[in-house]
Amino acid sequence: MYQLEEKTYFYYFAAVAVLFVVYLLVSLWKKQKQKAFAESGLLEKLSPEISPFKSFFKMLMVALALSFLIIALVNPKMGTKLKTIKREGVDVVFALDVSKSMLAEDVAPNRLEKAKQIISRIIDKLGSDRVGIIIYAGNAYPLLPITTDQAAAKMFLQNADPDMVSSQGTAINEALKLGKSYFDDDEQTNRYLFLISDGEDHDENVSYIADEATKEGIKIFTIGVGNADGGPIPIKRNGTLVGYKKDRAGEVVITRMNDQTLKKIATDGDGEYLYGDNTTKTVDYINELLLKADKKEFETKQFSDFKDQFQWFIGLGILFLIFDALMFNKKTKWIQKLNLFNEKKD
Repeated sequence: MYQLEEKTYFYYFAAVAVLFVVYLLVSLWKKQKQKAFAESGLLEKLSPEISPFKSFFKMLMVALALSFLIIALVNPKMGTKLKTIKREGVDVVFALDVSKSMLAEDVAPNRLEKAKQIISRIIDKLGSDRVGIIIYAGNAYPLLPITTDQAAAKMFLQNADPDMVSSQGTAINEALKLGKSYFDDDEQTNRYLFLISDGEDHDENVSYIADEATKEGIKIFTIGVGNADGGPIPIKRNGTLVGYKKDRAGEVVITRMNDQTLKKIATDGDGEYLYGDNTTKTVDYINELLLKADKKEFETKQFSDFKDQFQWFIGLGILFLIFDALMFNKKTKWIQKLNLFNEKKD
C-alpha cells in the first residue's frame, strides 16, 4: 500500500512536457537552417563527429532526471505493516433513485444531484461507520458493497446516473429487497437503510417488503427530493438542453414528487420520512441519529508505518543527470570502430 504526500507537485510534469516541445522545435529550426546553409553530404564532412542521436539521448536523460526529481517532491510512502484496527460503528446503506424523473430541475441543480449532495455530506460525517450504495430505477443494482472505504463510496456515488440502469421506472421494492441482503454482518444490531427518491412510479407491495426488512433489524428512512409542483424532465446532449421528455400524445411530461409513498415506507420500516429540501438540516438530523445509535465493534486491516521513499527517486534523478554530464554530442569512437553495418570508409 502506498500514499502520495504532495500530489500538487505532479503539475510540474507540464514543465517537462514544455521542455520536450521546445527541444523538438529548436531541433527542427536547426535542421532548416542547416539545409539552407549546405547539403547534407557537405554538413557531414564539415562536422563528422556530431551525433544527432546523442543530442536526443541527452535530452531524454534530462527529462528522466527531472521526472524522478518531481516524483521525489511528491514523496511516495510505502506501508510496511498490515495492522488490525478495532473500530466501532453502524452499517449504513444508501438506495439512490437514478430514474429519469430524478433529472427534473424543480430543485437545484436537479433532483439527482441534490440527492448526491445529501448522501455525500452524510458520508463525510460517518466516522468509523461502514457504508454501502445501491442504485435503482426499473431494477436495483449494487453500486458499492458495504465497506469502511468512505472515499471510494463518494467516488462511486459521483458516477451514478440514469444510464447505469437498463430499464426505467422506480422499482422501490427491488431496492428494498437488495437492501435486505446488503448487510453482511449478522451480529450488527444497528442497520440503517436510507432510501432517497422522488417516490414516483412506485410498486404496490413495498409496505410488505419494508415490514420484512424491519423484522431483520433494518430501519428504513426515506428522503424525498423534488416538490409537489414538479417539473419537466430535460433532455440534454453534451450538457446542452435540446428538449423535454414527452408522452405518446406529444405533451411534455411533468413529474411530481410522491411523498405519500415515501412516508408509508418509512412508517412500515420503523424509520422516518425526511424532506430533503434543506441539505444541511437533513444531514445534521441523520448525523445526530447515527451518533446516538449503539455502535458495534468490528475489526479492519489497514497498512501502517508508512515510510518515505523519496530518496530512491532523488538517487535515480541524480544518476540520469550524471549520465547527461558524462555524455558528449560527439560520436562514440569504439562504436564506430566496430563498423556494425559494414560501412565503406573514404
